[in-house]
Amino acid sequence: MRGAFLATVSMTVLAATAPAGATTLNLLIWESYIDEQILVDWLAETGIEVRQTFYDSGDARDEILADPNSNIDVVVTNENGAKLYGNRGVIMAVDTANVPTLKDFEESWLKRCGGYGAPYLWGTMGILYRSDKIATAPTSWADIMKPAESLRGHIAMYDDHAEAFVAPLALLGKSVNANDNETLKAAFELMKAQVPYVLTYDYVVTSIQNADKGPNIHMALGYSGDQYTLNDKVGTPGLWRYAVPKEGTLSWLDCITVSARSQNKDLALKLVDYISNARNGARNAVKLNMPTASTAALALLPEDVRSNPEIYAAPEVLAKSQFQEELTVQSVQARRRIISSLAQLSDAR
Repeated sequence: MRGAFLATVSMTVLAATAPAGATTLNLLIWESYIDEQILVDWLAETGIEVRQTFYDSGDARDEILADPNSNIDVVVTNENGAKLYGNRGVIMAVDTANVPTLKDFEESWLKRCGGYGAPYLWGTMGILYRSDKIATAPTSWADIMKPAESLRGHIAMYDDHAEAFVAPLALLGKSVNANDNETLKAAFELMKAQVPYVLTYDYVVTSIQNADKGPNIHMALGYSGDQYTLNDKVGTPGLWRYAVPKEGTLSWLDCITVSARSQNKDLALKLVDYISNARNGARNAVKLNMPTASTAALALLPEDVRSNPEIYAAPEVLAKSQFQEELTVQSVQARRRIISSLAQLSDAR
């Protein structure tokens, strides 16, 4: 299965190369995915610097994490990755003995990290859209998979082998974890027909910072919370908005954990505990406009945050959502071939 996680890493995603020392910890994380003040305060309190390495897809993250020469100490990974890499001994098991703040999480959340991480942030996948270009909020995956003619060349999709298939599979009424060739072929047909409308297959938070592509993206596949990051990147509050399609979606959870290869495991565990405590969990949730899984952190949030449906999805949305599961090697290979074919079709236009 190790090969099933390998992908070409974006040139903007570089593993840290300097050796980790007593005063430095290396954190592998999405861009703009932690309140920077938390790391500033950690440095002030401990004297230990945290150096961030950014990735812009799950495949890129997993390639860095799987590299025995990388010197990552702490990593934010999805729940499926936490279980897979935990079972392979790549990341450490955690419990209340080495991460005391785990006591603040319900058992159902802890189980989703498989005993190999602290629940970090969670949310859904959906459609991001520019409110000045799209007057009516999208309601169906068909709005992005079978788009209006006005969106030709204005859509940003995603080349991750798991998340890229959420939209077509949900639209088809299938499991987002489908492994069979017939279902994946049907998804490919939808994705192939969409190619003329796609401007880029790079993650929208990365693409929006591209001077040529960013202004031309009107709709994108993304995660709940991305709208706030996009608005911050373009400097226009409220411009980008987010909608979960009626067919249902992926309900995701990220876990924060420690690499088994870390030379500073005790310090890394303390950082995980520090980031996960109630105060910092609440700060993260407010700063990033994303939901926390910590019961103690949730209690510290303002009511307007806890009741915001763009942050905390409505029960009826979650009822139609699916969790990510481990895919077969054959499924991952087939999905990667499909993504490669889409890239070739796009390049040929």
